[in-house]
Amino acid sequence: MIDVTYSEKKDTRSGFGDGLTELGRTNPNVVALCADLTGSLKMEVFEKENPERFFQIGIAEANMMGIAAGLTIGGKIPFTGTFANFSTGRVYDQIRQSIAYSGKNVKICASHAGVTLGEDGATHQILEDIGMMKMLPGMVVINPCDYNQTKAATLAIAEYDGPVYLRFGRPSVPVFTSPDQDFEIGKGVMIQEGRDVTIVATGHLVWEAMLAANELETEGISAEVINIHTIKPLDEDIILRSVRKTGKVVTCEEHNIYGGLGESVARLLTQHYPARQEFVGTNDTFGESGTPAELMKKYGLGSTAIVDKVKKIMI
Repeated sequence: MIDVTYSEKKDTRSGFGDGLTELGRTNPNVVALCADLTGSLKMEVFEKENPERFFQIGIAEANMMGIAAGLTIGGKIPFTGTFANFSTGRVYDQIRQSIAYSGKNVKICASHAGVTLGEDGATHQILEDIGMMKMLPGMVVINPCDYNQTKAATLAIAEYDGPVYLRFGRPSVPVFTSPDQDFEIGKGVMIQEGRDVTIVATGHLVWEAMLAANELETEGISAEVINIHTIKPLDEDIILRSVRKTGKVVTCEEHNIYGGLGESVARLLTQHYPARQEFVGTNDTFGESGTPAELMKKYGLGSTAIVDKVKKIMI
């Protein structure tokens, strides 16, 4: 059984904010830009401690991306901060032309992703951002699972030379990874080994996958659980080793199944080891207003939905 005890719940956006604060104290080249959402992105401590390295751009996200690209020319490492919807959909052209095309060292940090944004509804609950960003040549895409991993990812991307999309969320979720973990871009984490099915999860759904694995074990199904915090570049080795052993995989993400983690895994398996696969994610739909728990249940993103998909693939 996986240990699913935890001492606290914290939002992953606070992991970003605390990581950025630490970078402000240790790396003089790190600068931060925000589109009028300093509190929501937990960037206020960085602003207070480094006023000369913080730029409040206002509700002008496209301008923010252009400024960030320009700052890299002088050797700065800009971290942009706004909601995931405004970090991608609203500014895709600027990211493509000014950042990705020329490989600028910009860290696009995106909060309030997925349906767990909650009551703000469909206009803010972007479910296409992973697909949009992973298709950009040279763009690294990271979606950590809890506070500690988000903080570790924030620190790690400052050392990486190139554009990065870092996705995190609004709700408080269990903190279950190590506070001193070694975050390696592009390397998945084996949470539990199993023999019957592989569960590959990312972001908030890693915790749900762990709960599902424990439920499955009580029913005699041994699930291997992998935390894929980096969707691009994908850790192909850890996935292929697992699926070659189990022969079946369920992918889990708080994102549209079109264009997300599941499709990346499907492409990998088609090329190297065709296997049965089921998808946990939103299915070609927008979200709606509601509490995070209500929306997770309605759109089939919780542990119960994962258990059901596993049982379906076991038949």
